[in-house]
Amino acid sequence: MSLARILWVDDEIEILEAHKLFLEMKGYELTTMTNGFDAIEFLKNHQVDFILLDESMPGMSGLETLQRIKQIHPHIPVVLVTKNETESLMEEAIGSQITDYLIKPVNPNQVLLTLKKNLETKRLVTEKIVSDYQQQFRKMFDALDQSPTYQSWKELYNRLVFWELEMEKSDADEMVEVLLNQKKEANQSFFKFVSRNYISWMNASVDDAPLLSHQFFKHKILPHLTQQNPLVWIIIDNFRLDQWKAIEPMVTEFFRIQEEDCFFSILPTATHYCRNSLFAGMLPRDIEKKFPLLWKRDDDEEGKNNSERDFLMHQLASLKNEDIKCNYQKIHTTQEAEGLSDNINGMLSFDLSVVVYNFVDMISHARNEMDMIKELAADERSYRSLTKTWFMHSPLYQFLKKLSEKNCTVVISTDHGSLQVKHPLKVVADRQTTTNLRFKNGKNLDVDLKEVISFKEPELAGLPKSNMSSSFIFAGKQDFFCYPNHFNQYANLYRNSFQHGGVSMEEMIVPVIRLTKK
Repeated sequence: MSLARILWVDDEIEILEAHKLFLEMKGYELTTMTNGFDAIEFLKNHQVDFILLDESMPGMSGLETLQRIKQIHPHIPVVLVTKNETESLMEEAIGSQITDYLIKPVNPNQVLLTLKKNLETKRLVTEKIVSDYQQQFRKMFDALDQSPTYQSWKELYNRLVFWELEMEKSDADEMVEVLLNQKKEANQSFFKFVSRNYISWMNASVDDAPLLSHQFFKHKILPHLTQQNPLVWIIIDNFRLDQWKAIEPMVTEFFRIQEEDCFFSILPTATHYCRNSLFAGMLPRDIEKKFPLLWKRDDDEEGKNNSERDFLMHQLASLKNEDIKCNYQKIHTTQEAEGLSDNINGMLSFDLSVVVYNFVDMISHARNEMDMIKELAADERSYRSLTKTWFMHSPLYQFLKKLSEKNCTVVISTDHGSLQVKHPLKVVADRQTTTNLRFKNGKNLDVDLKEVISFKEPELAGLPKSNMSSSFIFAGKQDFFCYPNHFNQYANLYRNSFQHGGVSMEEMIVPVIRLTKK
């Protein structure tokens, strides 16, 4: 069986007989034609995998033949072989969607490399990725056995995300499964790491603990706030590191990355807690004490993130930055998002503009509720792909493009990430307990304590204590909480959905990116 079927069209094909024999010895099946007319007729009735096309032929030129080929088979790779290196010809050929070009005289190895590059890339990439991953596989496992620090957890998670995206370029399904199992094992170890260290982080400095939600503004926004150069801070709700990596190539077309880092979301990894902490610069227990009328409990029916601007202005004042002119917007609808670009000059008249963008979180919740979205985002890879497709066609993308033309700094961050859950955990609780599937806050919580992180004294974990007997529990790994009533029904409903609130690398280790114009 041949590696591929090649059509080579050249009016001097007889002098290329040695090339033909060489490629046939390498396993390719070659058909030759001396003019474009015969080639077009041949293609009407025969299938080929690749076409080598002479640019200068009598009767019908190579570019004319190329246009006819594209009408019949628009997706067949075509390499133009030419003596003419003029810029105008190259521009026309590239505009006509050639795959590549070779300059005459060509030698057999040049042609072979072109074929390999365009026909065997997937196989060669797969072999290289698998080989490189196997070499690093043991190192990543060793890192889990060496009592990793929060910094090494950031590095490990970055490597796992890197390999997830690399595997998407390959056909190595078996290695993808190995990687997913390694990531699962890593999350089990991460769960234990957080369990051992979380309370000690609450009163530690950023030198001794990861940068947490309530410290983010002071360390990632404040140092870049000036009254000469406006800063736009975009918080994309529920935005993971791998989702950033999926859209990064689109963003870096027109922005230069000045910083790319991760920080740790506080627990629970839920908007009510994380985002209020981002804006207030305080842990939830301290927000409730200082702003008892603004902080909302889990069982309150009112919106729990309606005071973000108030919290932000208080933090600016506490950091002695009352003179900073600040603008705050929360985007819920496409119409509101489209208005961002229309008002970009007004926005940049402020020293700091904050934009809270809720659409990625909406994708996650829609996936839980709509069968069609579940099909489109059935796993981590398709969830990334859906995010990438959304971003490509979103007003946010257009807004960023316009920002890249301005003299400003842009920071993209989030409040927390999300995790695809697989395994239901039975929990017994009263009616006032929170409904979140990855954490519970309430009285008399009955659950297998070996499977959760439990804070019976919430204040030690930086959390408010709603009453004397309330406590928090957090699911780890890929677990989610279900009540005994209708257990199987709800377990089946939420299994494989994307949730947040608990303890995992995906939920807690989240990206921050600082950009400037190119």
